[in-house]
Amino acid sequence: GPAPACVLGIDLGTTSVKAALLMGAEQGQVVAESCSRETQAHTSSLEAGPQGMEQNVRRIVRALNECLAALPQQQLQRVSHIGISGQMHGIVFWKRDKGCKWTECGTGPTFEPEEVSHLITWQDGRCSPTFLSSLPLPQSHISLATGFGCATVYWYLQKSPGFLKSYDAAGTIHDYVVAMLCGLKKPLMSIQNAASWGYFNSRSKSWNTDILKKSGFPVHLLPEVGDPGSIAGRTICAWYGIPKGAKVGIALGDFQCSVYSCLTERTDAVLNISTSAQLTVSMPSGFQPPETPDPSSAVTYFPYFNDDYLAVAASLNGGNVLATFVDMVAQWTEELGLQVQEPAIYTKIIEAALAQNDSKLSVHPTIFGERHIPEQLASVTNIAVSDLSLGHVTRALCRGIVENLCSMLPVQHLMEMGVRRILGSGSALARNEVLRQEVERIFPCPVIYGKDVDAAVGAAMVM
Repeated sequence: GPAPACVLGIDLGTTSVKAALLMGAEQGQVVAESCSRETQAHTSSLEAGPQGMEQNVRRIVRALNECLAALPQQQLQRVSHIGISGQMHGIVFWKRDKGCKWTECGTGPTFEPEEVSHLITWQDGRCSPTFLSSLPLPQSHISLATGFGCATVYWYLQKSPGFLKSYDAAGTIHDYVVAMLCGLKKPLMSIQNAASWGYFNSRSKSWNTDILKKSGFPVHLLPEVGDPGSIAGRTICAWYGIPKGAKVGIALGDFQCSVYSCLTERTDAVLNISTSAQLTVSMPSGFQPPETPDPSSAVTYFPYFNDDYLAVAASLNGGNVLATFVDMVAQWTEELGLQVQEPAIYTKIIEAALAQNDSKLSVHPTIFGERHIPEQLASVTNIAVSDLSLGHVTRALCRGIVENLCSMLPVQHLMEMGVRRILGSGSALARNEVLRQEVERIFPCPVIYGKDVDAAVGAAMVM
């Protein structure tokens, strides 16, 4: 008989692009091939300065092209559906009729970004608490924060209105890719991504158009919104051998797709520590979030699939805190006239921490603030002479990352919600045994590793 169809899953992450090919098998869908490429897309922000966090869209698409070129042509030719996820909250602007140009390459047609802005990412810090408090109050269950798409548009509206006049479309980076693949005249966005932009009512599934119009917000830039899991369109070209006319799903949140890839029981909670960190549990069927947000609450309710919600403690402080610590140690050694590569430092600090079972040091690791308390930064207390070794400090730092997350969604609360086990995942957790030890010390229920979250796989599974 004919070869079975494949589903392609793509995740456009903060640091890398991943593509995964799923095929049907007796035990369900299995990953036949996968490929990942670092984007190295970070770039300086001319308008926002050091507070800005931007990425070069051309480099992201180049990494995507490299991923697809590395996958087997034979299997790409059997792709019938494409699922795409990516980093939420962020925003990219483009010209509708000039968003990209399609060109021929060795492996078939591909698209290159044309009149497209930088991606202003979810980590962008240009919207200060004072600036955010000057904006109209959204009719949404999610509090507005810096890095949210709509907040960024307001920032340009006030600080650089000429910038917005150059574009007539906007979306997340993954909305952009879906729009280019399908030749969409107007971008289409899932409820998951819309909620992450702010000024979106998840109950009515609509933008706060009246509130936005009154304040002069360019509402023509807002994408149309559809349900996660629905089809956005079909490929307009045979992309890297993928047949023209393959169905493309509406772009999904990377977080929801990551959870979808591993969460099978409502009694499971997912703990993910990669660049940032999240602790997640699914809410009972029929749950509706409150009409208005509690700005001081550390728990956010993210739209999931089939009108369900996830309760999420989403910390801005995860593996990025350890990366900053390693960077600091590297800078100090360099200032002392020594040269040590960062990977070597990472290995050494983990080894040193494994030799210390405990540390009296107390590290509150929120160097990047938190959305519910942006002004609270990091601190170290309980400093004693006996706990100043690299091992003690690293051990305390790892514990602090886990404790900070648990302060946002307490273990007691999880137990009351019926959580019976924790699914541990994420790159920082995978490569750091000290973090895993601290997770197991803090949670009273079994922690399962190995079923790693994978947004690209989750995006394919949804299709």
